[in-house]
Amino acid sequence: MTLPTDFTPISAARQFSAYGASHWTVLVIFVIGSAALVWIGRRQTESQARLLGRVLGALTIAIFGVALLYKLVQPALDHSVPLQLCDLAEITAAYALWSQRKWASTLVYYWGLPLSSQALITPDLNAPDFPGHSFLTFFALHLLVVWAAIYLTWGYGMRPGWRSYRFAVITTLAWGAFTFVFNTIAGTDYGFLNRKPLNASMLDFLGPWPFYVLAEVVIVGAVWALMTWPWELKRRRQLNTAIADALKDAAVYALRSRN
Repeated sequence: MTLPTDFTPISAARQFSAYGASHWTVLVIFVIGSAALVWIGRRQTESQARLLGRVLGALTIAIFGVALLYKLVQPALDHSVPLQLCDLAEITAAYALWSQRKWASTLVYYWGLPLSSQALITPDLNAPDFPGHSFLTFFALHLLVVWAAIYLTWGYGMRPGWRSYRFAVITTLAWGAFTFVFNTIAGTDYGFLNRKPLNASMLDFLGPWPFYVLAEVVIVGAVWALMTWPWELKRRRQLNTAIADALKDAAVYALRSRN
């Protein structure tokens, strides 16, 4: 979620700087938390998984609510509507953790890992440093979304496949179509679907509108396919191994029956 700067006068608070002490602290917390969630996820009981998911889900939606209310203090149509894909990733992460539904876990995997992890590594945050409000909510939400994707996939074991890939692509295209229409009517630019940002960005290398949007679709689709392929390959290997073992057992049983 993109947040406005804190109301604290800039002169009274040190501004956040990427790869400063506070940023490196967040990255260390991210690595430790990711490892811990995978370790816990593989060892917990089903009831423990349900409890942990609901605690993390409730925490995620609570922080999201605080960030949204903060934006509504000075509402503006171009940033107060939670239509950015990262906004939807945060809401979906909260629901996926709470409910452990496969479709929600799928979207968190495809939306959260590429988007929120990028925000953690290269944060676009023009706000006071820790413990500023924007700093805390920005990093807390992105941490929780990536942790949700890692925990649900590598810890809890909700692995994506090609069906998950198709669902994520269709859902994202539907979001894009809806958001484009909203932008056209309201004069906004959520998702940069209607025009490029004013500042220089990677979109400048993808050509003018609408070609940069089409290029994004192709690039994202390819990246998501690469994120799906290893799981599908592993699933097929496990299936082939299971079939081979079953045939071997059947052959042994047949030989024993003849004897």
